[in-house]
Amino acid sequence: MKKLIIAVPKGRILNELIPLMRKVNIDPEKDFFKKDSRKLMFSTNKKDLNIIRVRSFDVATFVALGAAQIGIAGDDVLNEFDYKEIYKVLDLRIGKCRLSVARKKNSEKKFQNNGHLMVATKYKSTVTNYFADKGIRAECVKLNGAIELAPKLDICSTIVDLVSTGKTLKENNLIEQEVLFNITSKLIVNKISYKLMNSEISKIIKKFTKVCDGKNS
Repeated sequence: MKKLIIAVPKGRILNELIPLMRKVNIDPEKDFFKKDSRKLMFSTNKKDLNIIRVRSFDVATFVALGAAQIGIAGDDVLNEFDYKEIYKVLDLRIGKCRLSVARKKNSEKKFQNNGHLMVATKYKSTVTNYFADKGIRAECVKLNGAIELAPKLDICSTIVDLVSTGKTLKENNLIEQEVLFNITSKLIVNKISYKLMNSEISKIIKKFTKVCDGKNS
């Protein structure tokens, strides 16, 4: 029987995900928890289940291509790529944050229709579409990290990035201007895999659903 593979994101979301995994009785091997481990695929206490740990932006791609049958990804990633090969099956209610427009203090407060705006972000597709709906042409400077430096170094006055507490914005002399949308992490599955391995995947979905429903009970 082919093993199921779950793609999980590195970083903050993973820290919130691990307690959920334990509640559904998915226990990765010890190397999964070692910060210095170079492994990318890990066995679990389930002989028919492996885990891959990848960058958050890559989770959706692995699932869309069928390399992983199941994944955990935030709304920011799912909206940016909008893969048709993916089902969003469950809101895990973790990884809560928002995707926001922030600007340099004392810069122009409002955007002019039919204007031009330069924005530093890693969400090029999302940002382009968002401002296009407002009649604004956004030229994106693609950065994958340290986005808050862009206004400080005069690359642009505006950024679009994830915001949780707003502390990072404040420390870099930026103010939050607009919220594009609020974000939580979703359990996603590959559509074809869901048909071919429905029984195995459904069991995992049901376990996560039971745990997540219990959080709000």
